[in-house]
Amino acid sequence: MPPIAYFGIESSGLSLVIDLLILFLVVLYFSLVYWTYADARRRIADPMLIGCATAASLFPFVGTIVYMILRPPEYLEDVRERELEVQATEARLHELDYSLCPHCDYRIERDFIRCPSCLRKLKERCVSCSRPLDRAWTICPYCETDVPAAEPARRALRRERASTSASPVAEPGVGGEDGSLESVPKPSTRGRAVRHPRPTS
Repeated sequence: MPPIAYFGIESSGLSLVIDLLILFLVVLYFSLVYWTYADARRRIADPMLIGCATAASLFPFVGTIVYMILRPPEYLEDVRERELEVQATEARLHELDYSLCPHCDYRIERDFIRCPSCLRKLKERCVSCSRPLDRAWTICPYCETDVPAAEPARRALRRERASTSASPVAEPGVGGEDGSLESVPKPSTRGRAVRHPRPTS
């Protein structure tokens, strides 16, 4: 069978090269159609739009180029991951804004002065700006005013703990006036006559 003459040129080598080029273009065409379908499934959630993108890619090479220009910039998995991260961040911020009352475990906010359930005082107000202060603060972080009751309270608490752990417990009637332990003298029997019982007849 004589080789097919391309462009009026009868040559076995040239025919082989042109056949391989045509095969390559056909394989490339079907590969682009499949790639467009697969990429559209990863980027588009609507099945109708996926079908339109695949149908557009049937136009040789032009449809795929148009799809690459108009396709969404992100994968659906990336969009879902970002939404989950945003939800997790919002949940963490929500937990920071809310806490539980240390007395009744009722849900309270950070700026609550009293618990609305048990009515116990949770924080003190700043004498200058009236903002709620934490009991451990020595200065108001909002107006830089010193908290006068914070440091003496801590010092008194420290002195109480030190005195209860260091001072010995003296028994009543045993210690002296200064709290030190004194030995109680035993009664002396020197100079006294010892009476012996008389024998009974």
